[in-house]
Amino acid sequence: MNSLDLGNLPEAQFCFPSVNNSCLRKERPMPIVYAMYVFIICSIVMTMLGNMAVIISIAQFKQLHSPTNFLTLSMATTDLLVSCVVMPFSMIRSIDPCRYFGDVFCKVHSCWDIMLYTTSMFHLCFVSVDCYYAVCDSLHYVTKITMAVIEFFLLISWSFPIFFAFGLVCSGLNVIGAEDFIAAIDCTGLCVLIFNKLWGVLAPVISFFIPGTVMVGIYIHIFTVARKHAKQIGTGPRTKQADSESKMKPTSKAESKATKTLSILMGVFVVCWVLFFVLTIIDPFIDFTTPEDLCNVFLWLGYLNSAFNPIIYDMFYPWFCKALRMIATGKIFSPDSSTLSMFPAHS
Repeated sequence: MNSLDLGNLPEAQFCFPSVNNSCLRKERPMPIVYAMYVFIICSIVMTMLGNMAVIISIAQFKQLHSPTNFLTLSMATTDLLVSCVVMPFSMIRSIDPCRYFGDVFCKVHSCWDIMLYTTSMFHLCFVSVDCYYAVCDSLHYVTKITMAVIEFFLLISWSFPIFFAFGLVCSGLNVIGAEDFIAAIDCTGLCVLIFNKLWGVLAPVISFFIPGTVMVGIYIHIFTVARKHAKQIGTGPRTKQADSESKMKPTSKAESKATKTLSILMGVFVVCWVLFFVLTIIDPFIDFTTPEDLCNVFLWLGYLNSAFNPIIYDMFYPWFCKALRMIATGKIFSPDSSTLSMFPAHS
């Protein structure tokens, strides 16, 4: 690196050829660049369309106006913002790491990035709480999970990540102690988010590992309670068992399916993001030597979670499939579409 003569490099290799302290551009073969653009643009479009469909479905059809679905609506809004605000500029930064939009934009984009994945994690955490009461305390669910409670969940899910992300990045707490490394790599056109050893551990723990541990604990308890309920029904007297099964079958099936769907949502989120957060913790302790392309691969795996959520809804929620068909066929524009039944009638 020290023997590199910057003065003899072609101008095309600099982000800003007319600036003395310009960063070097990362040259990639054009077929790889085109392939990356195609893949990422398709991912962005799929994320936008899928989450817009979820938002329109819940907002349009009155039968879907439930506390749980308002949490789902807010989570879809988070994923939509990821596709509109974060992913397009991350695409440019991943393929051509030159910072063409300025220092302020770089900081704001990093803040939105941290804020939105933290918001997603908090939403999933509160969805697991909602699921806990639906399965483990179903008799009191309606009185405990009210719209006021959901509004409180949403307030926490959005306000804490905003203060956390913008407070951390704008205060510069994340770079204290890493000034020498930043000075060594600093150049005009650089846009990177650096975490020192302290915040390299604290940020993932606060925004990912603590909520994730809470969710795993809640779902383990939910599955334990559900198994106990199933055993109690199975070991009861035959006449009582038949009567109990006939009354509880639709409810228990719905609860079981909802629990399964939400646990899949949580599992996909964890799988998509865990490698990125582990890398965030490790990187400061190995003197930031992680290859940039590896960081980008793990980051985009996390972004893809926002595209996977609508696919999971489509696979496990009949109401979303029906709403999707109505949107695709234009039936959503009929005057009485908002009052249509979105659930199959139980006989």
